[in-house]
Amino acid sequence: MATIDPFTSLNSATTASTTSTTNAANSADRFLRLLVTQMQNQDPLNPLDNAQVTSQMAQINTVSGVEKLNETVAGLNRQFIQMQALQGASLVGRAVTLQGDRLHVNEGTAAGGFELAAPADRVRVEVLNGAGRVVDTLDLGAQTTGRHGFEWQAPADTTEGSEFRFRVTATSGTVTVPSTALMRDEVDAVALVGDTLRLETRWSGTVDYSAVRAIN
Repeated sequence: MATIDPFTSLNSATTASTTSTTNAANSADRFLRLLVTQMQNQDPLNPLDNAQVTSQMAQINTVSGVEKLNETVAGLNRQFIQMQALQGASLVGRAVTLQGDRLHVNEGTAAGGFELAAPADRVRVEVLNGAGRVVDTLDLGAQTTGRHGFEWQAPADTTEGSEFRFRVTATSGTVTVPSTALMRDEVDAVALVGDTLRLETRWSGTVDYSAVRAIN
């Protein structure tokens, strides 16, 4: 399993926060020094306008406020990423649903699924072997819009762990209903790459956490 060190991320976040705060304080200090110097050396016959001084003070306050807001948002984002990493770690060894058309036989059966964009009068699932030949057909009848699952009973002589593929055909009258094939996979490891949580799955390889449609 890939190693995720939230303490390292936290230390880096603290350092970044401290640096940002220091930079903001230094900028405000420099501004005030310049403003005081400007007032000390102003022309007595043409003094600084109060509105001008107030405007300059408002500008430094605005800049400081924006920096603090950015710092707060960045801190929330770091916390979200760490929470996502911890949640992802709990998926190791779990089954998840992803977009795909593979069927893997486990104890004589294989499970798959699909998602329909609209209701269908008839849904048919064809199971294909490694050569692309149809070995079985499942008639699932009418189905509603949304996600559905199915189980396929493999022939008795099928080797455990064998891989098949499937395709879904859905129709409403003579109109084809768009469908998306969904497969079950297993999570072997997780890794945090930058700001993105990646899952190492048994059959689909590396996928983003956002690709998970369901946790089984």
